Amino acid sequence: MQRLIALSLCFFSPFCLAACPTWDDKQAQQEILGLQQQLNHWDEAYHRNGVSLVDDEIYDQSRARLHDWQRCFPAADQSQPDPLGAAGGPLTHPVRQTGLVKLADEQAVGDWIKRRNDLWIQPKVDGVAVTLVYRNGQLQQAISRGDGRTGQDWTSNARRLPAVPTRLAETGEVILQGELYWRLEQHVQAAHGSAGARSRVAGAMASRQLPGDTAKQIGLFVWDWPNGPDSMTARLAGLAAMGFADSKRFSLPLRDIEQARHWREHWYSQPLPFATDGVVLRQSQRPPADRWQADPYWAAAWKHPLRKAVTEVRAVDFRIGRTGRITPMLQLAPVHLNDRHIRTLSLGSLDRWEALDVRPGDQVAVALAGQTIPQLDSVVWRSTERTEVAAPDATRYHAHSCWQPTRGCEQQFIARLAWLSGKQGLGLPGLGAGNWQALLDAGLLPDLLAWLELDAVTLQQVPGIGRARASKLTASFALARQRSPEQWLKALGIPVAVPLVEGTDWDALAARSIAQWQAEPGVGPARARQLQAFFRTAELQPLRDRLRAVGVSGF
Repeated sequence: MQRLIALSLCFFSPFCLAACPTWDDKQAQQEILGLQQQLNHWDEAYHRNGVSLVDDEIYDQSRARLHDWQRCFPAADQSQPDPLGAAGGPLTHPVRQTGLVKLADEQAVGDWIKRRNDLWIQPKVDGVAVTLVYRNGQLQQAISRGDGRTGQDWTSNARRLPAVPTRLAETGEVILQGELYWRLEQHVQAAHGSAGARSRVAGAMASRQLPGDTAKQIGLFVWDWPNGPDSMTARLAGLAAMGFADSKRFSLPLRDIEQARHWREHWYSQPLPFATDGVVLRQSQRPPADRWQADPYWAAAWKHPLRKAVTEVRAVDFRIGRTGRITPMLQLAPVHLNDRHIRTLSLGSLDRWEALDVRPGDQVAVALAGQTIPQLDSVVWRSTERTEVAAPDATRYHAHSCWQPTRGCEQQFIARLAWLSGKQGLGLPGLGAGNWQALLDAGLLPDLLAWLELDAVTLQQVPGIGRARASKLTASFALARQRSPEQWLKALGIPVAVPLVEGTDWDALAARSIAQWQAEPGVGPARARQLQAFFRTAELQPLRDRLRAVGVSGF
């Protein structure tokens, strides 16, 4: 059960629901061709060299996105090579290796179950598929999945795998289909993901000489016996008798959607000896093996929740913080991960954005750190049209810039005010970035402390601020005058919180040398220089004078 291609089954996919891009025919042709080439590159690496360049869920979403675009722009569509066209090999499978229909959601799973009976459920082991052929108890062939009809000859390496018996007690011809997987100890899929398990197996089986220690790490899960008994119960009993105990252990009767939901969650969150990427639902009865098709009606997959989601970058914005740090923010086409609705994503630093060169139209993979914090996993592919993005000049913004809301300084100025009124500063109730922005838009904040002199009558003239709101704001402003000198220094952004000895004021602190600052606990040379620079900042002097004028102690 390896990488399964979406192909004509887009209506089963949750990734085929996006609105069509607003491209003209020329750009549509370029974008479709670009994505096709990216997918072809991944296919070639995986099927020819046994190297998986991207996670399966990223591949599947990218393949589905291509079909979405082809549906949107049929005139721009170009003939596309079979994704498995390069995967075939010299050996013909005695029974076709089928794919699996991917059921998009719980409703699709419930509908699938209702239309069938005598069902079973198995974990969808995340490895590489193989066909094993035994004749009169002897292993004759091991064939890679390839294109489903033909595959590569893996017999020599398969004979070196302790998990693959070279002899069976069963007489006649025995054809087995299963998954070669990388052994993992106490692997919890929800916590650890695929852990690169599939690529390790694919690379090992494609190698010319398989090392013995690597061979011991590869296990086998047999998920079907095409020429075995008609019923699932008999097939599992026969497989167990041949030594494939895990087939019976991990194949359970399935009654309804509630059971399917239970086992999917259980195998996702509990330790297993292998990686999984979902569950497989199987009908006990299936047609004769010579009638098997690429997409069977008697088996389907219900994938685990996405750990990574592919989405489009719609815009790149830049947020300038209180200290002048510039944080690039990606505005995304909305995407869901683990019940999180994600629209924006921080890239952390300007240097990282410049290195990644992410622009509108690019497709990116989003993951969750610690199951809660969205982060960029990778740039999956880039738009053929590179939109220009104007980033702020990093040399203009620093710890001592933007004490006034001059042109280009609005963001850092508002960030200073939000810090000042927040719990790390003065702790003024009912004051946040939105309130400060409203006052700034009304022209009432020529400097960082102009609000100290605003009264309720003036505030009521601001759009959106009525009498009650104005009264609450003036009460918060009044509290500021009562805050301690230490709180005010934190609010203004002093680099290090410094305990003040009674009687110490601004002038005394401003007169300190670097050596005197280093005498403070926890203050090293770098912090000492920052503290001295803070008190000597020219823009702070008029603010200090305003605080003294309104009676704030210590200034």
